[in-house]
Amino acid sequence: MRQLPVADPGVPDHRSPTRYLLWVARGQSRTLAGGMAFGILWMGAQAFIPAILGRAIDEGIAARDSERLLQWTVVLFVVGVVQALAGIMRHRFAVTNWLTAAYRTVQVITRKSADLGATLPKHLATGEVVSIGAGDLSYIGNLMEISARFTGSIVAFVVVASILLSSSTTLGLVVLIGVPVMLFCLGPMLRPLHKRQSAQREAVGELNSLGSDIVAGLRVLRGIGGEDSFSRRYRGESQQVRQAGVRVARIQSVLDAAQVLLPGIFVVLVVGLGAHFALRGDLSAGSLVAFYGYATFLVLPLRTATEFANQLMRGLVAAGRVIRVLELRSDITEPKTAVRLPEHGDLVDPVSGIRARDGLLTAIVSAEADSNGGLADRLGRYDDTSEVRYGGVTLASATREDVRTRILVSDTGSQLFTGTLREELDPDNRRTDEEVMAAMRTASAEDVLVALSDGLDSEVEEKGRSFSGGQRQRLVLVRALLADPSVLVMVEPTSAVDAHTEARIAERLREQRAGRSTVVLTASPLLLDHVDEVIFVAAGRVVASGKHRELLATEPQYRRTVTRQTEEEEVLT
Repeated sequence: MRQLPVADPGVPDHRSPTRYLLWVARGQSRTLAGGMAFGILWMGAQAFIPAILGRAIDEGIAARDSERLLQWTVVLFVVGVVQALAGIMRHRFAVTNWLTAAYRTVQVITRKSADLGATLPKHLATGEVVSIGAGDLSYIGNLMEISARFTGSIVAFVVVASILLSSSTTLGLVVLIGVPVMLFCLGPMLRPLHKRQSAQREAVGELNSLGSDIVAGLRVLRGIGGEDSFSRRYRGESQQVRQAGVRVARIQSVLDAAQVLLPGIFVVLVVGLGAHFALRGDLSAGSLVAFYGYATFLVLPLRTATEFANQLMRGLVAAGRVIRVLELRSDITEPKTAVRLPEHGDLVDPVSGIRARDGLLTAIVSAEADSNGGLADRLGRYDDTSEVRYGGVTLASATREDVRTRILVSDTGSQLFTGTLREELDPDNRRTDEEVMAAMRTASAEDVLVALSDGLDSEVEEKGRSFSGGQRQRLVLVRALLADPSVLVMVEPTSAVDAHTEARIAERLREQRAGRSTVVLTASPLLLDHVDEVIFVAAGRVVASGKHRELLATEPQYRRTVTRQTEEEEVLT
């Protein structure tokens, strides 16, 4: 049995939707070949049934030959058994092909998302990625699944046409010409269907993005009274999605109706001609029954062919959305010749003049509070223009993996995921319970465990929504401490906790990070009073550095910045 997901999905060909679908097909060529083989056997067996029935009627019933009738009955039974077994195997391969294509697409999208990191949200909304995972991968899976039936349909059509030509040249030509003509009649509807499906998928992606934004900011929306406004907007965009779906359904309904009407007309034509030839004595009764069976049977290959065309259109639309993600490039480029970063050293930003000395707890206070995110991005090389050096080596000259191993940035956007709390805090399972509890104590997060019946083995809900804002922030701090990087850069790590908890964290942080460099971007006096050095930045440049109390006495701008923070906390309290 094949294990899914596969260990390595491979490198996708994203030059075009068609090339991507071909890449997916090549990756599961064996199961596709197996599905096609059993699809051919399954539908081919069905194609021979009318011929067997015709022979049984002519040679057994009409000739009153019981032995021949029994022989053809046995043959019909054997063909029926072959068809049933082939149908079972075809279905199994179809499910395998669907799952393999879907898993492979999920894997390449997930791998690309992890590789892009912070670049992905800058180019694609969350709802866009969700739409790919929720809908588009199923269309790609459907295309791989139907390929076996489509191949069987082609073979069955050739078999039936050959039998008909050998029995009646006229009827054989009618089938050979009529089926392609019907497919040609259905063709003009596929292109507008493709366009409408593309428009619908775009609308669904935008609606998912809006829904994600509303859910994420629901508390804020209620606070500012904007809930009704966004609700009206969501209803409006929902109606646009509905209308796009209706436009798709209109042409889809015409296509489905044509798939019934045209084959019906074709069956009437073939049966009528067959009856005419039978009355003239050119066809036997058994041959007439066989021709009717062929005409009825050909409806299945015809509908399979049109279904394949429909799924191909959907698959191309889905593949186009997939390659939109795969075409994105990270904002951080890898150096041609990478240099290994040292294990220890000062973290220096020559642009701003920031120097976080090795092994110390350093605080950076910015006169412009909204610049903290940009400073953290530069120190962690999330900005490709960064000239930051670590231990004398420029971060841009090292690989992203090396930088991420040495320097961890934990900002206010850090999220919790689903899973057990233990897995959430220590994803690689490298830490003992004692180490986890030590980090919990440093982050003053012991109270989180008190409310959890299973302790560290308790399940964490999506984004940690069962925890309060302060609890989530402290758990994020625990996770960062357990990662134990050479340099830990944190942006406002205690902004959502009360003053007493913040004081405890400030007292314990230096002990937890002893011998490691820690950089905290904050303006909280409780933290600033416990750090080894404070660096004050204004207009993107270092203005002063020293102890917190020294800067309070000597730097008026620093004092105003920190005092304003204190006043805000008092108002909130």
